[in-house]
Amino acid sequence: MNLFTDGFNEAIQLLVSGNDSVYSAIAVTITVSSWSLFISLIIGLPLGFLLGYYNFPGKTVVRTIVDTLLALPTVVIGLIAYTMLSRSGVFGEFGLLFTQKAIIIGQIVLGLPIIIALTATQVEAVDKRLYLSLKGLGANSRQILLSTLLEARFGLMTAAMTAYGRIVTEIGISMMVGGNIKYHTRTVTTAIALETGKGEFITGIALGLVLFCVALMVNIVLSMLKRKWTQ
Repeated sequence: MNLFTDGFNEAIQLLVSGNDSVYSAIAVTITVSSWSLFISLIIGLPLGFLLGYYNFPGKTVVRTIVDTLLALPTVVIGLIAYTMLSRSGVFGEFGLLFTQKAIIIGQIVLGLPIIIALTATQVEAVDKRLYLSLKGLGANSRQILLSTLLEARFGLMTAAMTAYGRIVTEIGISMMVGGNIKYHTRTVTTAIALETGKGEFITGIALGLVLFCVALMVNIVLSMLKRKWTQ
């Protein structure tokens, strides 16, 4: 129990003292995870709508693949991204390896299936009478898309929170394609792995509590937005 108490006390000290490495890791974590979620939503919401709204040959196969990708380990995604971004890889010429952009790319691959799968589920759950009403009013495909996403906005917010939780806590991608470079690509999760690997368990627990606080603040903001939209 003393280990957790000491970890909590050190977490307070790290935050209050303005520790550069801790705040750098927090900044990198928030930056890459926020961009990853934003891009995943931009790509995933329309694709999830298409998957949930339309019936097409091979839909079952596509849905199975998307659902399977939900369980894809982050180290596998990191390995694939590493091979593609390394000098001998397909995108090696762009020099993205061991940069924040590389982490963002890997995290998009992680978050995209979550957004697509949960969006498709929400679209399928929308009252079919909405589609009939929209078509009867002469709505085009874009208007149907926006109206459906607006109707399912609370479920989509849950999808976004789920994807963000998976992205912000991953470690395999950040470690493999980010390189855990201090003040550059080191995230809170990779910092935890580094500290515990050195036997600094109290510091690791402290960083874990910091990560929990970051995730908590994000969820509080999203919950406030959700309540505001229901008024």
